[in-house]
Amino acid sequence: MRGADLSGKTLSGVNLESADLRDTNLSNADLTGSILSNADLRGADLSNAHLQGAHFEEANLQGARLVGADLYWVSFWRANLAGANLEHALLQGADLTEANLRGANLCNANLGRDNVGGSTRLMGADLTDALITGTVFEGVEGDENTRYPHGFPAKKEQ
Repeated sequence: MRGADLSGKTLSGVNLESADLRDTNLSNADLTGSILSNADLRGADLSNAHLQGAHFEEANLQGARLVGADLYWVSFWRANLAGANLEHALLQGADLTEANLRGANLCNANLGRDNVGGSTRLMGADLTDALITGTVFEGVEGDENTRYPHGFPAKKEQ
């Protein structure tokens, strides 16, 4: 499916584990609860996609566009999001444990608490050189292995 145009499609609950989705257009698609673990999504466009509860464990999203994506409770455990554009993305309650976010654009993204007070997990995540202007980090959980970007802590929700 490499390079396919799946924009606006309803694909909720699909299993795309280990799929080659490089440069695929998934903008405005509904992938709620889908499994994309170990998938290759380099350069894919997931802008404004609905991805609540999706699984991206160990997926490669290097350089992917996730602008305005709904990533509520998504698992990015050990995912590669280096250089990804997550501007205005909703990441409340997401699991970013050991994720590579080096150089990612997180400007105006929301990594705050989910609707039941749960935290976004950044244990062992690498946010070196990430852009964080306007990013909400209220209540995130990190650990001694989390590498935060220059300028952390970012603006917190009031």
